[in-house]
Amino acid sequence: MAAFTDADRDAVYRTIFTRRDIRRFRDDPIPEDALERILEAAHHAPSVGFSQPWDLLVVRREETKAAVAEVADRAIAAAREAYDDPDRAAFDDLKLEGIRESPVNVCVTCDPTRGAPHVLGRSSMRRTDVYSTCLAVQNLWLAARAEGIGVGWVSFLYPYELQELLEIPPHVKPIAYLCLGYPEDGFPAEPVLQQEGWRERLDLEALVHEERWDGETTPAE
Repeated sequence: MAAFTDADRDAVYRTIFTRRDIRRFRDDPIPEDALERILEAAHHAPSVGFSQPWDLLVVRREETKAAVAEVADRAIAAAREAYDDPDRAAFDDLKLEGIRESPVNVCVTCDPTRGAPHVLGRSSMRRTDVYSTCLAVQNLWLAARAEGIGVGWVSFLYPYELQELLEIPPHVKPIAYLCLGYPEDGFPAEPVLQQEGWRERLDLEALVHEERWDGETTPAE
């Protein structure tokens, strides 16, 4: 397989660094060929034991999106109560989901029984099925960004209600509910929560550890 060119490499990093969590969407439809490429990219994520535990449930019907949005509305209202002013006021200013506005929603699920009973690499780290599914989410997100399509992860949901609403089998767990569409105002220069003053990006230097967590190591003999 041919090595990446400098332009190829730069495109990968550009996609990573300009990926954003999008909440406001235009109503333009997503072309079917673009959506197929995005889903194919998700399916090509790495997975422990090549288990491929994900399924991709595509939601387009307005009535289904409205029902999911009602669950999100209740979850957001409950979360709001955990904040006191001025954080509650800041919370109220945030746009936390775009379920109704986005033309396509995708629920990414995890089937922990896929490949069972013996999935290579999962004997001592049982949650690697979920970790692998999250890699599919990241692949989907980066592929969408390369297509100029925004993605928003809706984490204000009650998983068991979502499972019942979408008729997901009991043993399969919803991991991510994603809104896909063309951003209303393009891709912002920095993450939305950073732009809104909610949080700043942490310094990489504070998060990188050498050999041991505290950075102190015993000299090699």
